[in-house]
Amino acid sequence: MKVRALLFILVTAISAASASGQRPTEITISLNEQFFDSLIDAIYLNSPAPEFQLSKTEQSEVPSVLATSFASKTDRGCSTITLLRENKNVRTAVRLHDGRINALVAFTGNYSPPLVGCLDFSGTADTSVELVFDKASQKLFGRVKVNNVNIDGTGGIGGPLVARMVQSSIDKKLNPIEIINLEKLSFPFTLQNQAKLRMHAVGVRSEVIPGALNIVISYEFVKD
Repeated sequence: MKVRALLFILVTAISAASASGQRPTEITISLNEQFFDSLIDAIYLNSPAPEFQLSKTEQSEVPSVLATSFASKTDRGCSTITLLRENKNVRTAVRLHDGRINALVAFTGNYSPPLVGCLDFSGTADTSVELVFDKASQKLFGRVKVNNVNIDGTGGIGGPLVARMVQSSIDKKLNPIEIINLEKLSFPFTLQNQAKLRMHAVGVRSEVIPGALNIVISYEFVKD
């Protein structure tokens, strides 16, 4: 009974502080590089590697006389990209340093340059991730920006074009990435009069320190 009484007093005090306009309480979630490595491992162990069509936004650079040839080869299953866990000793990984969230993404794929046929390629994409909090949906999203693409395996044919197609494809297919549903982190409280309080996120800020990402969530207690 003493424990219940103490909990009731604590919740009541928190509720009163919130109602009186005092600053919201904060919760910090810390994610390190090992967490992201384990998460990526689990994704590739439990599901097929992500695969999707290359973006066609750059096809306007191909002469119109050859465009039909390009399209017909694409329709036969060429012009795809697959994101890999590892390729040529380069592993897909998230790195946290210099105040930034960076991710190196390994991939392989193929495309159909006009009059050549389906060519294989591979490479890596250097990306950065920006965190965006959507208060309406109570979700924290990550937006991936591709900063640079390194391509090999095209035999010197259309390398810059393929790099731009890969960059556009990753930008379009991966964004946005849902990172945390903050409603799932809410702890409900039931008071003696059966009224219920819940935690409602009002803001998110992040701090990147060497090897770790700290996500600071500001909550207020509201009547449910």
